Amino acid sequence: MSSDTGTGLRIVVVGATGNVGTSLVRALAEDGRVASVLGLARRIPEWRPPKATWESVDVGQKPDLVRLFHGADAVVHLAWLFQPTHDPEVTWNTNALGSGRVFEAVAEANVPVLVYASSVGAYSPGSKHCPVDESWPTRGWPGAAYSREKAHVERMLDSFEREHTEVRVVRMRPGFIFKRESATEQRRLFAGPLLPARLVRPSLIPLVPRLRGLRFQVLHSDDAAEAYRLAIHEPVNGAFNLASEPEVDAEFLGALLNARISDLSVRPVRAALAAAWRLHLVPASPHLFDAVLRLPVMDTTRAEVVLGWRPRHTADDVLAEFLAGLRERAGMPTGPLQPRIPGGRWGEVSTGVGQKP
Repeated sequence: MSSDTGTGLRIVVVGATGNVGTSLVRALAEDGRVASVLGLARRIPEWRPPKATWESVDVGQKPDLVRLFHGADAVVHLAWLFQPTHDPEVTWNTNALGSGRVFEAVAEANVPVLVYASSVGAYSPGSKHCPVDESWPTRGWPGAAYSREKAHVERMLDSFEREHTEVRVVRMRPGFIFKRESATEQRRLFAGPLLPARLVRPSLIPLVPRLRGLRFQVLHSDDAAEAYRLAIHEPVNGAFNLASEPEVDAEFLGALLNARISDLSVRPVRAALAAAWRLHLVPASPHLFDAVLRLPVMDTTRAEVVLGWRPRHTADDVLAEFLAGLRERAGMPTGPLQPRIPGGRWGEVSTGVGQKP
């Protein structure tokens, strides 16, 4: 239902069943200014939050998005494929071309607000000790498909904003996003079936490697969702960096896990990851590892001052909750967040680690 009726906003969330999408749908359900939420996802979930309806949509398959966006007060675009890392044409079709389809449909349906999920991964390499603001170049790291695609979509949005000045466009650039319910999905996406989740506890991890460049920022999914919710309501545009404090490095992880820290060269770690990826033992590619080591640390001042956003969870809270979720095999009744896929871990292996979208 449109805000024109005076009864609340109609919001469409593209990619509504994943890590951030589920938090955002829940936040919008609790927002008195929102009348309805249309969640779009490849697989309609069993989850039934208030105010939400669902439609099965794959943005990689040229769906009729204009019909679905008609009458919406805002579209939030979260949909993104991390897999298959061995077949970047598949991820490109959904992430780059699919995003273009979303943007075109927003304009054709006369939606006044577009909020897009960019990422720290869109940024060009930068300092790990001098935080960068939103003016830092977004050329990504060309070796990693994820970073390359995020940077490409930023260029698409540049063109979109020039051609459609009537649309208020907001780009969110968060750090790495976690919550308890996303832990099992993220284990499947990045670590694969060989990680013994029940052993991920401080008393059983003796060593944390100190790698050059291993310094990054994290964020709780609920805090990310709050930033998206604010962007729907506040008359803001442009990009916003989102992250919690403190920054995560070897010393942080050592304290969190009560583990010893040991200096380690990047080269053997990268070689081991590359070999495991080529053998389909882990889903995360060594190219993503390369990108992570080059990502800049972000300054979140603009989000705090302009958007009025501050995270409620510290980095300690975020990672402690995530590790607990790993041990508990946590999840939600949605396609991406389901705690167990058919066949369990053997199902992950039999369908090809890192191969399934």
